Amino acid sequence: MKLDSKIFDSIRVKPDKERLEEDLHPACEHPGCKRPGVHRAPKGRNMEGQYYRFCVDHVREYNKSYNYFAGMQDDDVRSYQKDSMTGHRPTWKMGVNRQAADGPDGYDPRANMRAHANRRSADARRPRQRKLLALEKRSLDVLNLPETARGGEIKARYKELVKLNHPDANGGDRSSEDRLREIIQAYNVLKKAGFC
Repeated sequence: MKLDSKIFDSIRVKPDKERLEEDLHPACEHPGCKRPGVHRAPKGRNMEGQYYRFCVDHVREYNKSYNYFAGMQDDDVRSYQKDSMTGHRPTWKMGVNRQAADGPDGYDPRANMRAHANRRSADARRPRQRKLLALEKRSLDVLNLPETARGGEIKARYKELVKLNHPDANGGDRSSEDRLREIIQAYNVLKKAGFC
């Protein structure tokens, strides 16, 4: 038979209420008290995480007389209270170590942060260029132009290449006709894409 079955639990004899309270909670730690110690009370300074177990009457009595600072000098109490304002973590006054922060070579970390912020704001103001499509890139290659070429630069190169490769400019030689066709198609692609 399983010990955690529903049938076994219903057969088991239930303990009386007082025995159950004693099993769940240890006895009150106040001398002479036999009631269950349901409530916790801190043991004191330098004993964090440790607690006495008291019944409700004795925990009230203990709390009325409890003093965390008992045995401390007044200066120690003031120092503790001042440190508690910063969560007992170390702090420094503003500008105390300024020369060390600037460094012997005049390095100012705030100047570096300002320069970084200025670069980021300049990047945000500059419009982002869209990525070129393969056909647009190929068209710029046909015209021997960089990817940043726009407007007037494209038109000027187009006119120059048409004059060089046109059959009338070459004395009727038709050998450069295919090259001329490529140049015209490349220019039309760039024009439709809005480059010029």
